[in-house]
Parts: sequence; structure tokens; C-alpha cells
Amino acid sequence: MIKIFFRTLRLVLMPFMLLWAKLATPKGIVRSAEAQQQVDQQCKKLALYHFKTCPFCIKVRHEMARLSLPIALRDAQHDAKHRDDLLKGGGKIQTPCLQITDDRGNVQWLYESSDIIKYLQQRFS
Repeated sequence: MIKIFFRTLRLVLMPFMLLWAKLATPKGIVRSAEAQQQVDQQCKKLALYHFKTCPFCIKVRHEMARLSLPIALRDAQHDAKHRDDLLKGGGKIQTPCLQITDDRGNVQWLYESSDIIKYLQQRFS
């Protein structure tokens, strides 16, 4: 019974969450073409595992937009491959999760929206 209640609640709230995510997206910062190109190159080694309507994921995506970061988005809710990759790599299915690959190919999995935002701000602000 409780499971049905939360599924129904999620279905009712989903359109509002998506609308909020779209309308509240901030304008991105403007960098010089060279600086943005460097940021774009660095972002190729990052991927955000997310659920579209997760409020914490929306918070991280807003910060990505504010910082003009073209980080790959991987839907761990509806894409079984991304969900499996998140579980195998990070150890749990929890979003948001930022996958960070260094120059040597080592992978770090960063959970918690506040930690992800702090990392992005320190690296790209």
C-alpha cells in the first residue's frame, strides 16, 4: 500500500519537477573561447549519473549549467547499462553520482550533491 502511494505521488509530482528543472536553470557563465575549450576538454573525463526528477540531481545539473559545464549525463533510472555501471563502479545505486576519470584512467565515484557541487566549484569557478 505504501509503495503504491509513493509511486502515485512520484507520478503526480514528476511534471512539476521537470518544469521546475527547466524554468529554474540558471544562465551559464561566459568564458573566452580558449578557456571554454579547456573546460570542455576537462569535462570529457566526467559523467553525472542521475535521475531526471531527483531534486538533488536537479540541484547538481543547475550548478553545471551555471558553470557552463558540458558534463555527460547518464540516466541511471531508465537505462539499465548506466544503472549497472553505477552499481559496479560506485558500489551503490544512488544519485547524483559524479564519475571522475583522471589522466591515468583511474576512476573516482563522488556521491552527495553538496560534495559534487563543491568539487565542480573548486575545479571550474
